[in-house]
Amino acid sequence: MVYLMLIIGLSLLVWGGNLLVDGSVGVAKKMGLSSLVIGLVLVGFGTSTPELLASLLSVLKGSNGIALGNVIGSNIANILLVLGAAAVIHPVKIDIKDFKRDGFFLMLASIMVVASVYFGIINRVIGFILVSTLIGYVFYCYKTDKKNHQDEEKEPTKMSLTKALILSFVGICLTMLGAKFLVDNAILLARMWGVSEAVIGLTIVAVGTSLPELAASMTASFKKENGVAFGNVVGSNIYNALFILGTVALILPIKIEESMRIDSLIMLLVAFVLTGVAFWKKCFSRTIGFLFLCSYAAYIWYLF
Repeated sequence: MVYLMLIIGLSLLVWGGNLLVDGSVGVAKKMGLSSLVIGLVLVGFGTSTPELLASLLSVLKGSNGIALGNVIGSNIANILLVLGAAAVIHPVKIDIKDFKRDGFFLMLASIMVVASVYFGIINRVIGFILVSTLIGYVFYCYKTDKKNHQDEEKEPTKMSLTKALILSFVGICLTMLGAKFLVDNAILLARMWGVSEAVIGLTIVAVGTSLPELAASMTASFKKENGVAFGNVVGSNIYNALFILGTVALILPIKIEESMRIDSLIMLLVAFVLTGVAFWKKCFSRTIGFLFLCSYAAYIWYLF
């Protein structure tokens, strides 16, 4: 029964995440935003909703290991699994001019998470700093995008604003229900298997809540929408690090397990590799994507 409820929870997360992404993109296009900002802000935020709900429910249930493990594990999975799979489908080219801004915030967010982990607790003060940094990032992202792309022709959409908002609302409701099923049964599974909640958070919950990112980026890659595919991964990681941990900490401080220190450093290393490849190669080829997927498989093997 536990496994069935876990599958139902994951399915609801994927379904709700897809509806949320479709609705968010519809709203963004009606507002005349570029595909990069759609990927970074709307799709990134939309696909990060499962992580937020899963982490929040975990902390409220006293499972701090799942909450933090979910964020760190999702950030690792987003780069190695999600971006790796997208690159294998179709090479992802990078607009370096735009990534200079987003790469800086990605590294800043990753460093802030590592610093918080080594501090031992993510309290309300740290939570406020994390959320404030995200608000500054979103505002700066919107302003620079309007300035850099004001003369570009915006892509029209047949979806009405009302329909886009309804899809977004239904998507949020489904992800909330899916997150509850996922967290409740992940805790039971951890006890059944005799493994720590941190490992469950880093693996099952992290991959489960990253499925919307995987679906969104793979779909974008099939359609050769590099801005959405890459922006979704970068945006989701920034949201996970700043918004999710920050919001959860504002509600209830998160106590850190010492075992999470190594995983937080792995997350920082992976973010550094992504940034390095983006500036050096300006493209994530199929070979790089395959290496990312192999690296993720090795990481999962290391955890177990």
